[in-house]
Formats: sequence, C-alpha cells, structure tokens
Amino acid sequence: MTSKLEQLRSMTTVVADTGDIEAVARLKPVDCTTNPTIVLKALGTDAFADAFKEAIAWGKGKGGSSEAVTAAVADRLAISVGAALAGLVPGRVSTEVDADLSFDTKGSIAKAHEIIAGYKERGIERDRILIKLASTWEGIRAAEVLQKEGIDCNLTLLFSKAQAIACAEANVFLISPFVGRILDWYKKSTGENYTSETDPGVVSVRSIYNYYKVNGIKTIVMGASFRNAGEIEALAGCDRLTISPALLDELDKDTGTLTQVLSADKVTADPLVTLDEKAFRWALNEDAMATEKLAEGIRAFAKDLGTLRGQVAKALSA
Repeated sequence: MTSKLEQLRSMTTVVADTGDIEAVARLKPVDCTTNPTIVLKALGTDAFADAFKEAIAWGKGKGGSSEAVTAAVADRLAISVGAALAGLVPGRVSTEVDADLSFDTKGSIAKAHEIIAGYKERGIERDRILIKLASTWEGIRAAEVLQKEGIDCNLTLLFSKAQAIACAEANVFLISPFVGRILDWYKKSTGENYTSETDPGVVSVRSIYNYYKVNGIKTIVMGASFRNAGEIEALAGCDRLTISPALLDELDKDTGTLTQVLSADKVTADPLVTLDEKAFRWALNEDAMATEKLAEGIRAFAKDLGTLRGQVAKALSA
C-alpha cells in the first residue's frame, strides 16, 4: 500500500528540515530548510569534516579583525551545508541570516547579499536559495527590500496571524509558521493535553492558510516545527510542510489513509487586514505566546550561532 508520506507528497510539497545529508538522499524532499541549530549539528558530523578544515584554512588566509574573520568563516560553513543540500534536492535551500541581526534591517539586507554571493561563488544561483529571516518588524522590512531585488525570502519564527499578515503585505515569498513550539507554550501554560484538531499550532496555521487563500495572497504557507505526525496529518494539503527526518520516516512506514484537510477550495470569509508598525507591534505585544516564543527562538539561534563561532575561533587560533 501507499505510505502516508507518498500520499502527502500528492497534496503538499514535502520539505526536509535537516542538514543530515544521508537522510536527504534517502527521503528525497523537494526543498531543505536549515537554521543555526541544524547547521551546528550538521558540522559536527563526519560528512562536513573536510568542509570545516577548508573553511578554517580559508579563514587563516583572510585579513581583518579576528571577530570579522570568525564571522566570515561561520558564514562560509553555513553555505557549505546549504550547498551540499542543494546538490541533493531539486528545489530550494533556506539559509538563515544571523539571529543577532533580527532587529537590524540594514544589517539583515547586507548579510543576505553576502549569503547570495557566497552561493554564487559555488555556482548556485539565487533562484535555488531562500534567505531565512526572523519575523520581527525589522526582519519583515528587510525581506520586503530583498524581494524587490529578486531575492526570495523565508520568514521564520512565525507564531501569530499578525506576523503572517505583515509578511503578506511585504510580498514575502514564503512563511514558516511554527506548530510544535506553539503547542509547547500552551501545554506548559494550561497543563492541558490537545488532540490534533485542537492543537493550537495546527489551529494557527489553518487560520493563516485560510486568510491567505480567501484573500488571494500568493505567499507560500509552509508549516514547520512539528512535534508529532498527527500535527502533519492535520495540515495535509498545506502549500508546503517542512518535516524532520524522524517524522518523515514515521510517515513513510505508515500505510494508513491520509485525508487532505486544507484546500484553497475550502476556505471561509476572512477580511483583509492592513497593519502598520504600531498596529503590528501592539498585536504582537497582546499575544503573550507569540512574543515569548519569538524572543526565545531568536535567543536559541543566537546561542547556537555563538557556539559555532566559538568553535571556529578556537580552530583559527590553533
């Protein structure tokens, strides 16, 4: 019988949320997404041992301050992971702008240009890359500029409809609304257990999907951050879903019937909304979950980026 993974592929573009080369080769997703945590984990494997040595040697030949060289080498390593993934998937690879630039529009734009240039040096054009930015007001404004330049963006750490609305107004290529992290917050806050249908993360993505489709918004909705296969099944039919190898394997082994839940033909009225900066910040402030999870996510990614830079600095000084 056909696995749930194959059934899902017929209704949703399946993306792998990983830097695991073996898993990507085996599971054959269309796209891959990475973040500082994934990059750090990937660089700790044998698959990228040579890439790490090459980047350190490259860094030792560069001039400039130690901080600047360390940052440049860390960027080169992130692109090494992305380039390896790009060699395995037919679609796009998402590479994240430094988390410590999440509130710096100009800095984010400059870093995005550096990432695109780094990929081009390896023969990978911008149409294979998505620049990943946190869904802060500043990150969304950076994406707006980059989109006008023909650089497609993936807005991540998205936990609220307000963030999704602002991204749509900026004509962002793709958003990654998180599911599992929303569920984590509500389980901790309420002590309740949720079914796939009542899961607050699932409900959030369904609401955003509905809003986009009923209003003819072209921005792609890619559900992300799943805690279990039930969340994925509850979003079957979403434009894209980025899934960890463990959950992809679980779906691949399950031969039950998968029902398409989301469809542009099954949307309900949801008025178009416009948000200026003040309205955006207020809406985010009024959503305790989104405020806390956005800040937590930025801190976590910044910590892992710092860990990578620490490893690079140590190797450069050896």
